[in-house]
Amino acid sequence: MTVVRDGEITWPPPPVQVSAAPAAAAAAAPVAQKPAKKPMSTGRRLGTAFAAAAVLFALIALSPAALQVHLTVFALAIVIGYYVIGNVHHALHTPLMSVTNAISGIIVVGALLQIGHGNPVITAVAGLAILLASINVFGGFAVTRRMLAMFSRS
Repeated sequence: MTVVRDGEITWPPPPVQVSAAPAAAAAAAPVAQKPAKKPMSTGRRLGTAFAAAAVLFALIALSPAALQVHLTVFALAIVIGYYVIGNVHHALHTPLMSVTNAISGIIVVGALLQIGHGNPVITAVAGLAILLASINVFGGFAVTRRMLAMFSRS
């Protein structure tokens, strides 16, 4: 935006001059409106939150001590992640997904460390984690490449 040019103040810009006459408004066909989604009542929302908290506390109480720390960190990560992702402006979702690409890479590394475990269940879960996280990594690279291509000069 240029405010001063050759010593002359050009702000505010001159009003836009419309050279074409406005087109006649076409009669729009009536569009069937979907009924608005009814928000969840406060009681039901609190009941759902209480049930989820009860299940989480039961899992923590019935699990071994070493797993309790991991479940607590997992629960905190879910809550913090929900609020962080939920408050991101819509224009920043594509760069945010590019950052989650790095998180999926960390998941692949962790699963690679577990793939050689003697327990076949752990090996199967690690293989599934590698497969799913790799899909996310490759998709993230594709999205990032398309996003960066928007800013390149042809």
